Amino acid sequence: MPADSEVPAVDLPHTWRPFGARLAGAVFGAALLVVCAFAWFSFDDETRAKFTIFQRGTLVFLGLLAFAAWYALVRSRVVAEPDRLVVVNGYRRRELEWAEIVAVHLPPGAPWVTLDLSDGTTLAALGIQGSDGARARTAVRQLRALVDR
Repeated sequence: MPADSEVPAVDLPHTWRPFGARLAGAVFGAALLVVCAFAWFSFDDETRAKFTIFQRGTLVFLGLLAFAAWYALVRSRVVAEPDRLVVVNGYRRRELEWAEIVAVHLPPGAPWVTLDLSDGTTLAALGIQGSDGARARTAVRQLRALVDR
């Protein structure tokens, strides 16, 4: 573990968000939308007319469901404020006093940060994801420094 002098300072409030997952969701979502639009407009009028309103509604519903899942990932964040840590995982928000946080973990291969809490439970923090590599490791060091203060 690097010395505290190697941990980049963080001005509060500070927000960490996942980068790779947001980028991948946006790129693949846009690509899927382009492919579906291309397929739809490449059908002739007779083929398009065969789709019932229920079938079209089902496709729209599935698209909205995929968008809701992507948006939940985009909303995920960890916000360090002077008096608390706010963890937003999808559509759930949890506010923790600094004293409640015992440890911050991101073991090799872990998908995201795990916070050990003083009541013996753990809390996943999807705002810092292991797939972000060095960026995630820096965020963990910064968060540990804030917890240790």
